Amino acid sequence: MERVIPAEWFDRSAVSVAPDLIGCTLVRQLPDGTQLRGLIVETEAYQEGDPACHAYRKQTKRNQIMFGAPGYVYVYLIYGMYHCVNVVTDRIGAPSAVLIRALELAPATLSTISLKPKQKQIRAAAGPGKLCLAMQINLDLYGTKLELGQAMWIEHRSIDWQAKLDIGTIELTQTTRIGLTQGIDLPWRWYLKGCKAVSVFEKLPIEN
Repeated sequence: MERVIPAEWFDRSAVSVAPDLIGCTLVRQLPDGTQLRGLIVETEAYQEGDPACHAYRKQTKRNQIMFGAPGYVYVYLIYGMYHCVNVVTDRIGAPSAVLIRALELAPATLSTISLKPKQKQIRAAAGPGKLCLAMQINLDLYGTKLELGQAMWIEHRSIDWQAKLDIGTIELTQTTRIGLTQGIDLPWRWYLKGCKAVSVFEKLPIEN
């Protein structure tokens, strides 16, 4: 199986793509060829008709990428200082995206970043702002196509990781999303159960 996920894989609803991204690897290729890598361990879905979605009201210069083809990068700035990275999903004209909330960074990537005093390595990308800082993701990457040779791409789950998920050795938890004032009851957040790299655990799981 080709490891790099093609754009057409993202041509589904955000709520379908978001859980499937858990266990995949986000790769950031720097201009000098250095690759930063992290296992995706937490995601949130935002899609058409969702009051918490940036494109809920109308198309703007900021959110226009969400109305385009799937498989592109949507980066935005919050609080004037933190970046958040999203993957555009679904068909053209149906604005939706998946927010990548947390990564478990690869050892080689951890060696490239400076941690704050007492900051645990496993928590270096535990949250959308932290992961963008660690992976050197900013507004310059807005509109980047996720494919090999570009500044970013995503790779499929490893065969071993998928096998563990299939037999229940590892599990995903589904909850409501974090830090919202609208759409707060939608259960569109997923994370790797028991993973210490997840941003927060306070949300209650959705009952099956």
